[in-house]
Amino acid sequence: MIYLWLKALHVAAVLIWSSGLLVAALTTASASKLVADATGHAALIEGIRRFDTRVTSPAMFVVWGAGLALAVLGQWFPSPWLIVKLGIVVVLSALHGVLAATLSRLSQHDVSPPPPWMRHAPVAIMAGLGAIAILVIVKPF
Repeated sequence: MIYLWLKALHVAAVLIWSSGLLVAALTTASASKLVADATGHAALIEGIRRFDTRVTSPAMFVVWGAGLALAVLGQWFPSPWLIVKLGIVVVLSALHGVLAATLSRLSQHDVSPPPPWMRHAPVAIMAGLGAIAILVIVKPF
């Protein structure tokens, strides 16, 4: 029974974290346009930053906690698919940190645009989430 509750908690937290991550990525990807009209978009950027701090980041910690608990209960740690999945989750977590820092900088009216590679963050997030879904469901190795 505890396994099913942990799994439900993990999936719910993944949905919240991935949604917030995509919002942050889309905001920073379009930040060069938003910064041009800073007065109209400052409240939007600040609101997204607050949401990231209060909702998205805690959801990420729940994802990690529940996910590691599931891996321990399922005794999956020697499984190659889990090791690859954890690698992708580490990259997504690091990207979340970069996006959170960028949102913080943008909310302080820093007019320098984000690095050009951040335009590709939304696609990278979706690719990572898709790869994780395949790894978890198919367990190809």
